[in-house]
Amino acid sequence: MSLGIRKMLNDTSLMSGTSACPGCPENIAMRMLSMALGKDVALVVIAGCSSVTQGLAPKNAYGYASLNIAFAAGPPAASGMWRAYKRRNRDVTVVVWAGDGGTSDIGFASLSGAAERNEDFIYLCVDNEAYMNTGGHRSGSTPHGALTPTTPEGKSGNKKEIPFIMIDHNIPYVATASVGYPHDFIDKVREAKTIRGFKYVHVLTPDPYGWLFDPSRTAEVAKLAVQTCYWPLFKWKDGRIEVSPESLHCLKKETRRPLKDFLSIQGRFKKIDEKGIEDLERYIDELWERISLNLKR
Repeated sequence: MSLGIRKMLNDTSLMSGTSACPGCPENIAMRMLSMALGKDVALVVIAGCSSVTQGLAPKNAYGYASLNIAFAAGPPAASGMWRAYKRRNRDVTVVVWAGDGGTSDIGFASLSGAAERNEDFIYLCVDNEAYMNTGGHRSGSTPHGALTPTTPEGKSGNKKEIPFIMIDHNIPYVATASVGYPHDFIDKVREAKTIRGFKYVHVLTPDPYGWLFDPSRTAEVAKLAVQTCYWPLFKWKDGRIEVSPESLHCLKKETRRPLKDFLSIQGRFKKIDEKGIEDLERYIDELWERISLNLKR
């Protein structure tokens, strides 16, 4: 698949001049979503940064029909929307666009319910690992050792692994992605569109202001997360995990890039000590062991 700069410049799914912060990864992800799905898309936007940056009605920076809704109401709304489009014989892809707080915490019950019912829409979690829209306080997706306003000495526990929780729901499709690897992200969203039933895509969106790095380095940080094996890229389909080419080196511990390369570029890990780094590395080892065990089935 070709991602030419001319095509990106001609894309009208996201208008310029939004109120997004410089280096905003969610705007990057939104543009990639449009390149994957085209025009016939309806968005259900759960409360978060994207609810704000799209602008005030009747203006809308997104080139889609968009419904802004409360945290726990996204999946139920999408459940009704795809049925309404089906009844009218309209081929529209319904996408829930949600942050990690609305996914792993406040809205998880309705997410789980929609997955259990196998509703026919795509749920896309843009994960910046904190409640960035309301000040950056910790969420269930915040990693061990990260500083936030509510974890001033660093979070003591690990993040929830929502992709694996969704795999346990036995839905048709689960995938992870990173805004640092556009081809991988776009290909997975396109594949999700072709599958009937509930599809869950979880994309890492590093936030410059919450993670404390220069806004010009968003894509670099997103790549480092994958290269150091902190963020695995894979898809789960037909009961099996398939690791993306960008993450294959992570299956062997000796070929992984040092985790410190990822941590040192961010201010949110400035208080983590050697023991904290070892704890985080152990967590990553366990994560990849879980992936490896699935591959051996």
